[in-house]
Amino acid sequence: MIDLYSWPAPNGHKIHILLEELEVPFRIIPINITAGDQHQRSYRTINPNGKIPAIVDHAPLDGGAPHTVFETGAILQYLAEKEERFLPTDPRQRSEVLQWLFWQVGGLGPMMGQAQHFFRYASTPVPYAIERYQIETRRLLRILNDRLKERDYVCDAYSIVDMACFPWIRIHKMTGISLDEFPAVRAWYGRMRARPAVGRALELLRDRWVDVTTSAEAKHNLFQKTSY
Repeated sequence: MIDLYSWPAPNGHKIHILLEELEVPFRIIPINITAGDQHQRSYRTINPNGKIPAIVDHAPLDGGAPHTVFETGAILQYLAEKEERFLPTDPRQRSEVLQWLFWQVGGLGPMMGQAQHFFRYASTPVPYAIERYQIETRRLLRILNDRLKERDYVCDAYSIVDMACFPWIRIHKMTGISLDEFPAVRAWYGRMRARPAVGRALELLRDRWVDVTTSAEAKHNLFQKTSY
């Protein structure tokens, strides 16, 4: 059994998708990041970074004590390796998947997150910041668009890279950027959205979602309050 500590946000959706694709038993434990649950000491014993998601695997392969994993890239790799799915075993193909996974966690996600923040959430408009992060988001989307021009998925076969990228591409409108500029990405997005497991994943905790733009408390807990 996997305990999944999560919330309906892009980083949470990455792991929701993989668990639904794997069809392994898991229990979802809501961490309401708009109410500040991520800052509680009890949660930080699971994820010292005070973010979502995190997992606790109660049946690790070594048969030992439950194993905790935080950071989305590490969780995706851990589960894919354990179940031997969505991460190739061929060394070159595996390296390619991990390169693109690190590209997502180090670039696409953070830059789209900042673009979303300044375009949608910032209390005071900062034109320089909006332009800066939209420019970088477009640069990264052009890279992804070029990559997808001649293949259905980022690394040919469907993998944890696609699961990592999809939830961030899903919020493109919240960054002020249209996928019409990136037709190969738009086509890939349609293929992803049509997958039944992706549909199920997006339904997890959907009823708990909070529109941060309408809640001063949510903004404070997400953007100002820290665990320290």
